[in-house]
Amino acid sequence: MTENLTTPTTTTDLDPRTVDGARGETSRAAVEPGSRAPRRAWFALAVLMLPVLLVSIDNTVLSFALPEISLALAPTAAQQLWIIDAYPLVLAGLLVAMGSAGDRFGRRRMLLIGSVGFALVSIGAAFAPTAEALIAARALLGFFGAMLMPSTLSLLRTTFTDREQRRLAIAIWATGFAAGSAFGPIVGGVLLEHFAWGSVFLLAVPVLVPLIILVPLLIPESRDPNPGRIDVVSIVLSLAAMVPIVFGIKSIATEGLDATGILAIAVGAACALWFVRRQLRSETPMLDVRLFAKGSFGGAVLVNLFSVIALVGFLYFVSQHLQLIAGLSPVQAGLALVPGLVAMIIAGLAVVPVARRVRPRVLVPVALALSASGYLVIALFTDAASIAPIVLAFVLLGVGIGAAETVSNELILSSAPPAKAGAASAVSETAYELGAVLGTAVLGSILAAHYRAALVLPASLTGAQADAARETLAGTSAVAEQLPAGVADQLLASAAVAFDGGVVLTSLIGVGLMLGAAVIAAVTLRNPVEVREH
Repeated sequence: MTENLTTPTTTTDLDPRTVDGARGETSRAAVEPGSRAPRRAWFALAVLMLPVLLVSIDNTVLSFALPEISLALAPTAAQQLWIIDAYPLVLAGLLVAMGSAGDRFGRRRMLLIGSVGFALVSIGAAFAPTAEALIAARALLGFFGAMLMPSTLSLLRTTFTDREQRRLAIAIWATGFAAGSAFGPIVGGVLLEHFAWGSVFLLAVPVLVPLIILVPLLIPESRDPNPGRIDVVSIVLSLAAMVPIVFGIKSIATEGLDATGILAIAVGAACALWFVRRQLRSETPMLDVRLFAKGSFGGAVLVNLFSVIALVGFLYFVSQHLQLIAGLSPVQAGLALVPGLVAMIIAGLAVVPVARRVRPRVLVPVALALSASGYLVIALFTDAASIAPIVLAFVLLGVGIGAAETVSNELILSSAPPAKAGAASAVSETAYELGAVLGTAVLGSILAAHYRAALVLPASLTGAQADAARETLAGTSAVAEQLPAGVADQLLASAAVAFDGGVVLTSLIGVGLMLGAAVIAAVTLRNPVEVREH
């Protein structure tokens, strides 16, 4: 795609791609690019990838560990969802506050504190004796995880000032995050093949120890030179807005439309409105909400949100289908996703040169439409006897998400001034983590509700066995082990039909999510005026 050559009409320090104020179109301006990063910066990027991989793996590794956790701790269906959701819920609620804290107190400092805390709590989670204890540990992991992610992305913003270099660095970062989400089930499969379920948490220790050693050596401290005062009220409001909204969505998805869910969402929405009004009135806001008025920022955030809902929701039900219906071992199930993982990595990097020539409002919708076709494959061709449709679907989903998120994250960072890189990064991360919550809370709850409604139980089951079978697919498998062969086969066959019927329904919702994100991208995304400090 070609672009018109124009002469810049102002002396503002803009990126070579600037915005034509009259038409909102991109144009080429002959201005001086940012300084090139030294070789040391690329080593720093490699170190920053460690927490990215760890936190993203943590988002999905439990999808594959869930069957063993269900057998060991016997959680209810609601507890099973909370085991997964407690971590991204707390993380999402605190990301904006922690990103702002990094801008104020130092992004490297927050990264180190978060790394130490995350490693220690991971050890406790590995040996949790009850479902309640594991949920609490996951929530605490979310607290320290919130210190890690904004720091990594914001440090990239301050390390790579040349936009072409930064686009590649962000491509590597985004690919690492997306690949980590897909790599989680593979890592989990290998660990669960040889060790107890707690091993998926102990993975954090060997990853974070080198980080703690190398970060002070390779990465200089950076912070906002004029951070303003600490706004405790805004910190509380950011958490009070996020948690009730997600809780309300979970409640409605699990229990149906009731007063509890509606009230929680209303409380969260009121706190969100209060938060926005407070930021607009502040001379030094914790989060500059005016950034959302930029299509390149607000649209890119929504693209991230929808993409992660689709990705995490996909992994949630596919992991159970592969193990509990197709009969694969954890390692075999993880290896079935390797082609999609490789495709996601390649797409995230290959899109960098393409993004120089193709506008985001064209490139991102095409990528998201490809992801939608992956969900469509699942909806049309899911079969317990073959894993080929799942492999193909994940390849299509991975290519689309890998490409879209590289472009969207670069747009988010370029739209914000470097001094506020932590807060802007936190918004991007909040979209990721909220997407992880909603992927399991909404799609997972819809799947669970369909499963309970469609499951046909043999008449010979006791009341306790019937209740356990209705709770989860893993519960059904456990009950089947207690039954005579003929009755067990009948129960498992009914469970497979009920579960895969729910998979078809949630896959169609996934198609809608991806197409909706594509429309948003086509309407809103523009190359932004890159904001720089003067």
